[in-house]
Amino acid sequence: MSNDIHPVPTNGHPDFERRDIRIGGVLYFMAGLAIAGILIHFIIAGLYRFLENRSEAHQQAVSPLVTNPVRDTRSLPPQFKTDAEGTDYQKYLQKNFPAPQLEIDERTQLNKVRLQEENTLNTYDYVDQNAGTVRIPIDRAMDLLVQRGLPTRSQSGGSAAAAGAKGAEKEANKK
Repeated sequence: MSNDIHPVPTNGHPDFERRDIRIGGVLYFMAGLAIAGILIHFIIAGLYRFLENRSEAHQQAVSPLVTNPVRDTRSLPPQFKTDAEGTDYQKYLQKNFPAPQLEIDERTQLNKVRLQEENTLNTYDYVDQNAGTVRIPIDRAMDLLVQRGLPTRSQSGGSAAAAGAKGAEKEANKK
C-alpha cells in the first residue's frame, strides 16, 4: 500500500491521468472499426451474390409438369396481389406449382376439417340415397343404442362350431 498523497486540482474539477490513454488512439481505433465494418459488409454482399449466381447456374431443370416456370418465387407478380383472404395467392400457387402443394394456411385448413367432421357427426344425411342408407347424429345413435341394446348373434351357430372344433381336437389327440 502506498502512502503517497495525491494532490487535488485547484480548479475543483477531477482530472484524469493523461499518460494512460490518448484521445487520438481512441479515435483511430473507432475509425479503423468503422472501415473494417464497411469492408466486411461489401465482402459478405459479394459472397452472397457469388453464391446466388452459382446456385442458379447449378439449378436442376424445372419439372415438365410446370407450365410456365417462374424465375423468382420469393415475390408475387403484380397480377397476383394478395387480398385479405389470400385467395389471389392460392390462385397463384395453383397456376404456377404442380400438385401436391404445401399447406398455405394450416390453421384455417384444420378449422375447415374440424367443422366438416362436426357437421358429419351432428347432422342427418344420406350416405347412399339409392340404397336408403342414412347417417344420424351421434347423440341420437347413442340414445337408440341405449334403448334397443347391442345386436347379438344367436348362440346355436356359435356353439355348433365350437363343438365341431372340440371333436376334431379329440380325434387328433387319439392319433
